[in-house]
Amino acid sequence: MNEAWIIDACRTPRGIGKKGKGALAEQHPQHLGATVLKALAERNDLNTAEVGDIIFGTSSQRGRQSGDLARMAALEAGYDIRSSGMTLDRFCGSGITSVNLAAMNILSGSEDLVIGGGAEMMSTYGEEGAAMSPFMDNGNLALRAMHPQPHQGVCADAIATLEGIEREALDALAYVTQQRAAKAIENGHFDKSLVPVYSVDGSLALEQEEFPRPQTTLAGLAELQPAFAALADYPLDEAGTTYRGMIQRKYPDLDITHMHHAGNSSGVVDGAAALLLASPDYARANGMKPRARIRAMANMGDCPTLMLNAPVPAARKVLEKAGLSVQDIDLWEINEAFAVVAEKFMRDLDLDRDKVNVNGGAMALGHPIGATGSILISTLLDELERRDQQLGLVTMCAAGGMAPAIVIERI
Repeated sequence: MNEAWIIDACRTPRGIGKKGKGALAEQHPQHLGATVLKALAERNDLNTAEVGDIIFGTSSQRGRQSGDLARMAALEAGYDIRSSGMTLDRFCGSGITSVNLAAMNILSGSEDLVIGGGAEMMSTYGEEGAAMSPFMDNGNLALRAMHPQPHQGVCADAIATLEGIEREALDALAYVTQQRAAKAIENGHFDKSLVPVYSVDGSLALEQEEFPRPQTTLAGLAELQPAFAALADYPLDEAGTTYRGMIQRKYPDLDITHMHHAGNSSGVVDGAAALLLASPDYARANGMKPRARIRAMANMGDCPTLMLNAPVPAARKVLEKAGLSVQDIDLWEINEAFAVVAEKFMRDLDLDRDKVNVNGGAMALGHPIGATGSILISTLLDELERRDQQLGLVTMCAAGGMAPAIVIERI
C-alpha cells in the first residue's frame, strides 16, 4: 500500500492582522505564500518542475486574496511554470484540508511530489472587494431558515453555557496558552520551521511572532468585558433577526451567558505555511529523508447553528480510521478558535492536558484562517521530534459546523 510522507514543513511568523499595526499588513498575500514556497524549494533543493501540484487554503478569496493564491505564489517564488496550483476554502479548516488533499494525490498515485499549505492576511479583511462574513449575509434567507448560522463568537458563548463551562475555566486556559507560547518562543521550539519574511525591496519585515502577550495575567483576563453580548442582539435585517434569536430557534430555553473576549479568543493575524509531501519511491530516488507519514485523515460535519462542535467527532473518526485509541496519541493540536473549543475537546475526550497544545495555541499566537491548520501540523511535527515521540493528531472547528482531522506518525 502506498504512503504519503512529510518531507519538510515551514511557516512564516504571525503578524498582527491590522493595518498600521502589523508588520506584515503591507505585504501582498501572494508574497507570504511565495515566502514559504521559496523556503521549501531552497531547503530541499527541489526540482520545482516535478512538483505536481501546490494546494493552498485561503478562506477569504476576494480582493487581494483572490485569483488562485497558490498558483500566483508559486510563480512569484520562482517555481517552474509546470508546477500547478489550486486554492480551496473550508473556512478555518482549509489548512488541514490542503495537506489532506496533497496526501490524497500521492496515496492515489496521481502525483509523487505535492505541497499543501495555506495563507491568510486578515489585515485585508474589510478592504474594498474583501469577502463579506457569511454570518452577516442576508442574501440566502432560505438557507438561514433551514440552518441559522450565527456569528462564531456568539456560538462559543452558547456552547459554554450549554456545557456548563464557567468563564474562570476559559480564562485559565487562555492564561496557560500564553505561558506555554512564551516558553516555546524563548526556548526556540518554533525555530526549525520558522522562516523570516522579507519585503520585495529586501528589507526584513518580520522574523518572530508578533501577537503573543506574555505579560497576560489571570487578573487582567478577568477584567476584560465579554466581546459578543452586543453583537448577539444586533439586528441583521428589517425583520429584526439577531444571532441570539438564531440560536434560540434551535435552543429556545437557552439564556446565553457571555464569557468570551479578546483574551480567550483567537488572535487576528497574518501568516502562511507549507508542507512538502512525497511518495516513498520519489523520496528514495531523490535522497529525501522523510520526517513523518500521514496515518489517517477524516472530515466531519456537525450542527451548523452551534458551528464549533465538530472537532470531537472528527477526532474520534480519524482515530478509528487509523486504528488507534485516544491513549495512543502522544501530542494533540486543537485550534483555539475560542477557549471553549479546546476546553470542551479536552473534557469530552478526557485528555491529559499536558499533551494538548503544549506550545500554546491561537489565543496567544493568532489564527490566520486558511493557514492555521498547516501551521499546527508543522508545529506538531517539530514537537514530536523534539520529544522523540511518535503519534500526533490535529483538528479544528470550521464555519458551517465542520472539522477536518489528520493523524501523523513520525518515521
